[in-house]
Amino acid sequence: MAEETKRTWLTQEAFDRLEKELEHLSGPARREIAVKIEEARSEGDLKENGGYHAAKDEQGKMEARIKSLTELLKHAHVGEAPTSTDVVAVGTIVTANILGDDETFLLGHRELGGHTELDVYSDDSPLGKAILGLSVGDTTAYHAPSGVEIAVEILDIKPFAG
Repeated sequence: MAEETKRTWLTQEAFDRLEKELEHLSGPARREIAVKIEEARSEGDLKENGGYHAAKDEQGKMEARIKSLTELLKHAHVGEAPTSTDVVAVGTIVTANILGDDETFLLGHRELGGHTELDVYSDDSPLGKAILGLSVGDTTAYHAPSGVEIAVEILDIKPFAG
């Protein structure tokens, strides 16, 4: 039985930003790091060559980011943010009372938040799963990874403007 690939919702702005980042990493950034590695390699003994090891480490991180972005964009569902504030959905900004503290966050993929100051909670997280579909005034609880039950009350829902 084939495992279903989860589609990640992104705004057009987030999709375009990530696509541009992938294009840069796959082209100019790859060439730059290859030059750094070659220059460091020409300095001699690789065992004690800090520049070489740093460049190889940077290359590994960059390749991991390229792989991550490629998969994300391949399976992305691009669309407008929800305009309704009736229920918590992916792409909404939620204010909730969690364990007695009011928290405001974006529900969705971490890449969706871009350069906002908002915390982003995945809709696949225990909190995200517990609040999806709830309305203002609804209460629920979820179990943290530690097993502790955490009470949540939805205080406000707003569309995410990107």
